[in-house]
Amino acid sequence: MKLLVINPNISHDVTRLIEDEARRSARPGSILTMATAPFGVAYIETRAEAQIGGYAAMQIAAEQHDQHDAVIVAAFGDPGLPALREMLPIPVAGMTESALVCACQQGSRFSVIAISQRIQSWYRETIASYGFSERLASIRALDDPLAHIGRVQQDQGDRLVTLAERAVQDDGADVLILAGAPLAGLARSVSHRLPVPALDGVTCAMHQAQAMVDLAPHTPRGGSYSPPPAKDCQGLGEALSALVGRQPLAAQRA
Repeated sequence: MKLLVINPNISHDVTRLIEDEARRSARPGSILTMATAPFGVAYIETRAEAQIGGYAAMQIAAEQHDQHDAVIVAAFGDPGLPALREMLPIPVAGMTESALVCACQQGSRFSVIAISQRIQSWYRETIASYGFSERLASIRALDDPLAHIGRVQQDQGDRLVTLAERAVQDDGADVLILAGAPLAGLARSVSHRLPVPALDGVTCAMHQAQAMVDLAPHTPRGGSYSPPPAKDCQGLGEALSALVGRQPLAAQRA
């Protein structure tokens, strides 16, 4: 099984954190391809940044998906996930959706522990879009500027654990989601300190993606996730234009 794991942020040190956790969750024989956004921001906090990250993820997926069995969008908030599902003929999993599904299988209410205050509105909107708002106990987030996105776990690990404990004690969370690619692997390392299950989005997305490949779903021929209709494109890369316009690459080169 070949999995394309896309970091929609430009931070290569975060990609390394994602890869470390993804490899712990990969089945024997699974092959991972790691990809980092070629443009965008160090980490996504806003709707605008999510749009940019989604476009970067679409570009990477268009260029590399035909060598893989599934794609994973490795950023909480799942930038570009619905578009990728509409566009690609293989399964696509996202960190947020996967973590939410797993959380709801382990408890009635979950809390999200995040790395910044600004990120909360976008997270709430994403959770609502998946239909899980009623099961969201809280979002608790760090309120200090981040000195280095690749060192959040080392610099803020104890404070993140404290936020998680408060989410259980004060907000009634049955499950915790330690959110964001910069926190990849943290749930595994601090779970023994927390009173309820703690989930990692990378881990959840890896398991969901591998399960979807096992299910061998057919590519939709109808419904809202059927392939986009063929139309002229301009200004897109060759691979992305081929998917969006539904024209073979050879025809575009002619």
